Amino acid sequence: MPSPERRPLVECVPNFSEGRRPEVIEAIVAAAAGVAGATVLDCESDPTHNRMVLTLVGGPAAMVAAALAAGACAVARIDLTRHAGQHPRMGAVDVVPFVPLRDVSLEDCAELARGFGAAFAERCGVPVFLYEAAATRPGRRDLAEVRRGQFEGLRSAIGSDPEREPDFGPSRIHPTAGATAVGARPILIAYNVNLATGDLGAARAIARAIRERDGGLPAVKALGFALPEQDAVQVSMNLTDFHRTSVEAAFSAVAAAAAARGLTVRDSEVVGLVPLEAVVPAARRALQLSGFAAEQVIEHRLLALMTAPGDPQPDRSSLGAARLTEFATRVAARDPVPGGGSVAAYGGALAASLVTMVGRLTLGKKGYEAVQENIQAIVAESVGLGSRLLELVDEDAHSFEAVAAALKLPRASEAERRERSQCLRAALRGATEVPARTMEVAHRVWRLATAITEIGNRSARSDAETATGMARAALTGAWSNVRLNLEGLSADPDFVEATTRRLLPLLEETTAAV
Repeated sequence: MPSPERRPLVECVPNFSEGRRPEVIEAIVAAAAGVAGATVLDCESDPTHNRMVLTLVGGPAAMVAAALAAGACAVARIDLTRHAGQHPRMGAVDVVPFVPLRDVSLEDCAELARGFGAAFAERCGVPVFLYEAAATRPGRRDLAEVRRGQFEGLRSAIGSDPEREPDFGPSRIHPTAGATAVGARPILIAYNVNLATGDLGAARAIARAIRERDGGLPAVKALGFALPEQDAVQVSMNLTDFHRTSVEAAFSAVAAAAAARGLTVRDSEVVGLVPLEAVVPAARRALQLSGFAAEQVIEHRLLALMTAPGDPQPDRSSLGAARLTEFATRVAARDPVPGGGSVAAYGGALAASLVTMVGRLTLGKKGYEAVQENIQAIVAESVGLGSRLLELVDEDAHSFEAVAAALKLPRASEAERRERSQCLRAALRGATEVPARTMEVAHRVWRLATAITEIGNRSARSDAETATGMARAALTGAWSNVRLNLEGLSADPDFVEATTRRLLPLLEETTAAV
């Protein structure tokens, strides 16, 4: 039986300010789960904190796309002006960290974070602050500092305090969705110890005693919270490096500090998922197992066998891209979906990928020191634009299906004809808007490709020029779809005029450069 192909794996753990409405939690999970290549490993929600934590895993592009889908869903459904809970928060999508799991570096994840941040800010109008490994300034590495003031404090700070200027998005807080922190970090363990008391002051004092910033345990962040429904308090911790402070050590420190105050531990909990290596030491000590190691857990050995470094790699001479082959086969089938609009968006995504590649071949390269900052910005934006274009591949197919459904509506009576006309008009407007967005995003890719052709690695100039041509083809292909749909909207002249006025300058700019 052949081993599976080894591919890069990234974890994304977005935190949302919602822990009480099941329908909203389910919608956010469904949005992430609907992205091809993304797997939802876990969802934790808590009504007291009024917060949910989603754990996603997949390839780099899939993680960006899944986080965008879930984030857009959350922005549409969460209103922070009506939100209250124990956990600090500044946004409906509060924090989005990208975590390297396999064949991906922390810097790779920092690039993903920057690309996601740019795309999310553009799509949802939410200011984005980069933190930890993705931070653009030292003072923003600490999430607590980025979140300082929370939603209410940031309403006045953003736009008036230069130190609180976002990295992406508007210089004003989103009225209901607030602001979002996006970053890259190693694996983190969210771990809570609950005390059998209602004394919030004790929980806060213990949190201060054990956290690193106040002289406590290394790689530990901690806060004290009340759990009034449970008649208890909680010491909530983030273990940012479990090799430096283990789960067991954190528990023991809290338990000892509680005992010194005459208090007892009620229980403890892990929020989300935890690495096997983090719990093996506790099992070894509790059971007095001599020399017990993670490698003795059968699932660990099976996973290692399935993902060994010697696994066969894809045949790069033929690309071995089953998904690309499947897409091309579906386009060639006797079915109008996917069609030209989806192909245009796919071509634009490939153009964005080429821009990213050229950028990465330029970063750190001798002779290009003067353009490093520009190249970093181009790479970050191209990653986000590529993910958006991949979303538009599916959106275009769905919009055509809506038109097809409207055309099938009955029209025997005057009322039915009127209803069919209204539905068809709405569907055609939607089917026009999707390729219009493809044009706008492809135009931005075209500009990036044009720029990197001039300043990027000269050895990759042909790749940059290919990206320019692909982006132009994506834009002109999407325009063909827009124009065809506008022909069916002759009874809606204002929409036709506004759309044409909006898009023609993009078409003229790109074609004039040929």
